[in-house]
Amino acid sequence: MKRRKTFYELIIKRPMDFILSLIAIIVLLPVIIIVAILVRIKLGGPVLFTQNRPGKNEKIFKLYKFRTMTSAKDKDGKLLPDEVRLTKFGKFLRSTSLDELPGLFNILKGHMSIVGPRPLLVQYLPLYNEEQKKRHLVRPGLTGLAQVNGRNAISWDEKFKFDVKYVEKITFIGDIKIIILTAFKVIRRKDINSNNSATMEFFEGN
Repeated sequence: MKRRKTFYELIIKRPMDFILSLIAIIVLLPVIIIVAILVRIKLGGPVLFTQNRPGKNEKIFKLYKFRTMTSAKDKDGKLLPDEVRLTKFGKFLRSTSLDELPGLFNILKGHMSIVGPRPLLVQYLPLYNEEQKKRHLVRPGLTGLAQVNGRNAISWDEKFKFDVKYVEKITFIGDIKIIILTAFKVIRRKDINSNNSATMEFFEGN
């Protein structure tokens, strides 16, 4: 599966990602340190949530986020449901997207882009149809077209359609618009959760 890259993708997008993520890390370093300390105090260790995710061309990388859930388990040693382990502090981190700040280091390393389809679970890879697989033709993003059009409040089918729509037409102006709209979404704390659960339901295939 191949696609023709635009001049923006070939020459501008990656250097822009690197420069902007580096500037963001430097400017937000005090916030990153404070959040890390609070996560350690309120949720314990580890401070970072790390998980393997598929990136461009389905290459696996390790995603970084701040931890938002406890490790509470039932009497059988199994983790309790997400809605139980997701604390008030964890909900605050998610609603303000502060939990996503470590993802700036993923962008800096080239695993991700500022804008692109969100990196989902590795276990979803065999479940995509041919159209949905197009989301992996580009680097995944910290934010994306699906995130500014409903985020976790829309269905998987709608989310994938937005992902593919983005992949098929990547432009500088388009990326800037998504970044600006993301900022408004974060300020308004909108569309953080699914309508049916504390986090997005698992994708079970088409």
